[in-house]
Amino acid sequence: MSERSRLDEIKDQLEKLDINPTFFARKEIRELPEILSAEEKIVYLVEGRNKITTHHIILVATDRRLIFVDKEFMYGLKVEDFSYSKISSIQYETGIMLASIDIQVSDNLVEIDGVGKYEAELFCEKVRDFMSRPEEYFPEISEPTVLDQLEQLGRLKENGVLSEQEFSEQKKVLLEKLNKDKI
Repeated sequence: MSERSRLDEIKDQLEKLDINPTFFARKEIRELPEILSAEEKIVYLVEGRNKITTHHIILVATDRRLIFVDKEFMYGLKVEDFSYSKISSIQYETGIMLASIDIQVSDNLVEIDGVGKYEAELFCEKVRDFMSRPEEYFPEISEPTVLDQLEQLGRLKENGVLSEQEFSEQKKVLLEKLNKDKI
């Protein structure tokens, strides 16, 4: 599937979920075809600001993981993804017009503010639903496989996000992990 048609498919998913990202989220949305694996589906998406950097970001809940995407012109692309089984808590706090979301993942706290109140509540509900599912009952929500990660790595190199050297180093690490898992 071409990158353009994958982007159209993602936009269709968002429309069906009644998610209408703002103009400010367009850079991050355009990166999603490179970040999501081929069969991965978006469950919900919110946009806001990273409390630390104040960059505009999106948080994407998929049927497999939670993804933090920050695409800045000067700073490049920052993507962090978290398995639902690694999330210990997610909470939101509402203000007069907007809300903030705090996600505790191991020793990492992800803090987003400037999120719509209704969207923050719905996003947290969706993530909590996936957090409560046992992985053995829902194997499709486990962490991406090494092959998924290799596929994503290839797309990132193809689109110039990774240099040849960065690609080779990451590929070597993933292949070593794959070989270790086979033993």
